[in-house]
Amino acid sequence: MARSRKVTVSTDVHGHTTGWAQTEPAPPVAPDPSVAAFFDVDNTMMQGASLYWFARGLAARNYFTTADLVRFGWQQLRFRLLAREHAGDMTQAKEAALAFVAGWRVEDVERLTEEIFDELMAPRIWAGTRRLAQGHLDAGERVWLVSAAPVEIGRAIATRLGLTGAIGTVAEVVDGAYTGRLVGDLMHGPAKAEAVTQLAAVEGLDLSRCVAYSDSANDLPMLRTVGRAVAVNPDAALLHQARQHGWEVRDFRTGRRAVKIAVPSTAAAGLVVGAVTAGVALHRRRRSA
Repeated sequence: MARSRKVTVSTDVHGHTTGWAQTEPAPPVAPDPSVAAFFDVDNTMMQGASLYWFARGLAARNYFTTADLVRFGWQQLRFRLLAREHAGDMTQAKEAALAFVAGWRVEDVERLTEEIFDELMAPRIWAGTRRLAQGHLDAGERVWLVSAAPVEIGRAIATRLGLTGAIGTVAEVVDGAYTGRLVGDLMHGPAKAEAVTQLAAVEGLDLSRCVAYSDSANDLPMLRTVGRAVAVNPDAALLHQARQHGWEVRDFRTGRRAVKIAVPSTAAAGLVVGAVTAGVALHRRRRSA
């Protein structure tokens, strides 16, 4: 938690400064255990999709190629469109979502995630959203990321930003390695609201005093679960809802930049799951050879 400091400048008997200053930390803010803020990740906390940048990092390490990324893109984009048009019908996406990590050791995925965050994700954290999160921390409140991306990615981002923790899609682990199957559902749509509600019950949070931030209408269930909803860099559907309900809107995008960063969150992000699946298969073939 950031703490301001009180600065006292010393003077001599003639009223001149002595050239040094004594600093004292301000009293820390008492934590408020009943309040938390929940932040979506993709295009809310960071520009673009975290899974897209993770895949870019894997490609840079020769786990798969750009051609693989393009080849499997259309199939995964269809998954995203189906998820939007048929909320709750996520069977296909669920089956493919974490297939790319099957057989990987947990420690290897965690190491790669941390490396790739530092290289590619950290520069894309929205400064404005980061300030919002820090404001909650400074007020003694907990801050959780809530993302459809694998929880390892959310955890790495939360750790690097000094946040409380992360909620994300969970992969099954057996003997320290991923099986490629999910534990529960994708952390998407209503699943986010359910996870937030469950966390509140465990942590003793008063959801009527909590805040949620998101860019997407897909997160309306989560936004409606808390007492205060904030639309950050909202898509058209969420902006419409925010205006209807009188929700606060924060937009950190500007002009052409907003158009450019929209690409990784839609088509490019849709490429990732299938592309990584192909890339890992390619990597295994190379390793076997």
